[in-house]
Amino acid sequence: MTSGLKALTARGRSFLASGVAALLCAFLLGEHDLLRIGVLIISLPLLAAMVVSRTRYRLSCARRLDPPRVQAGSEATVTLRLENVTRLPTGLLMIEDTVPYALGARPRFVLDRVEAHGVREIDYRVRSDLRGRFAIGPLTVRISDPFGLVELTRSFTISDTLVVTPQVTPLPRVRLSGELAGGGESRTRSVAAAGDDDVAPREYRQGDDLRRVHWRSTARYGELMVRREEQQWQSRGALLLDTRRYAHRGEGPRSSFEVAVSAAASIGVHLAHEGLGLRLVTDQGAERLPETGLSLSLLDALAVVRTGATRSLEYGLAALRQGGGDGLVVAVLGEVDLEQARALARLRHGNMTAVAVMLDVAGWEQPDLGGGEDYQTAQGVLAGAGWRIVRLPAGASIASVWPDAAQRGRFALSGGGS
Repeated sequence: MTSGLKALTARGRSFLASGVAALLCAFLLGEHDLLRIGVLIISLPLLAAMVVSRTRYRLSCARRLDPPRVQAGSEATVTLRLENVTRLPTGLLMIEDTVPYALGARPRFVLDRVEAHGVREIDYRVRSDLRGRFAIGPLTVRISDPFGLVELTRSFTISDTLVVTPQVTPLPRVRLSGELAGGGESRTRSVAAAGDDDVAPREYRQGDDLRRVHWRSTARYGELMVRREEQQWQSRGALLLDTRRYAHRGEGPRSSFEVAVSAAASIGVHLAHEGLGLRLVTDQGAERLPETGLSLSLLDALAVVRTGATRSLEYGLAALRQGGGDGLVVAVLGEVDLEQARALARLRHGNMTAVAVMLDVAGWEQPDLGGGEDYQTAQGVLAGAGWRIVRLPAGASIASVWPDAAQRGRFALSGGGS
């Protein structure tokens, strides 16, 4: 009863106050009819509070996201499944799901009655132009009497996560040098050897030939072990994303940083589909990605990447050097000065294929301008060191400029190597 009184709505409190006022006036004026009216007005919210507080609905809730991972700007459907698990029908139910502001307004629904063991399914859509991981839930159910005098609120504990990934643009296939082509295909394979000539067994990995299972070691270690009889050649590469705050311009989904993230996602997914084992590196260091489901794990990592306060690429370059064994490096860069361009130029060595996707960030500040002297100088330094330059101006799509990755030294300054 106490919880019911605390759950009185504004209407219920108004009825109660009006009833008390009527009783006081009835005693002062000696009006018996006014006394009956006061008792009636007071009894209504009290009876409603007693009925609602004694209500023992048992509801179960499930939520389904379709799909659980969407690109920025796309919609996902949320399905709520509410089941009455008791033998009593429910009264009026008001349902509200909790969603972040970025996904839109909170959805609210009214269920007039759910029969015993009945099920109701409710669908609504969410959409976000911003990347990120968004928690949806918990669900809140409000139980009210027919007069709207009392309202009790109950919340479920479960919540689900919607991942909004960067926009991915399909890219044309570009043959990069430093690749191994087999069987007449131009499938991307960077020349990076992983591992030495091993004769010791190792743990089984998905995709290993079962004929190479080493049964004696399997029995010894209690898990599947396979023989490492020969050197394995593995396609490997690295993707460097420039997340320095000062290196980008603009705000919101159309900023140069969001374009850079989308370009990195498009390139990473494209290379992963071409069979390349990829590492993701930012100017803050290397990101850990599982070997299985590379495309999805890459998109999940890029969904939550944010700009940092560092002004140098030294941590990212150090992470690239420590990893080693990369036959292909793709760097998606914001504003780069001459010193940073020289540090990037020294990163390339031997037969490594290095591609620099350089955003003309000046175009995000002043669309009519772009390609300043520092921008051209950085391009020349990288091109002179053998980097392939892909210029990405404001308003252009990464798919339209990606074929430039096949042309080595195109933007080299006069006198630079190519």
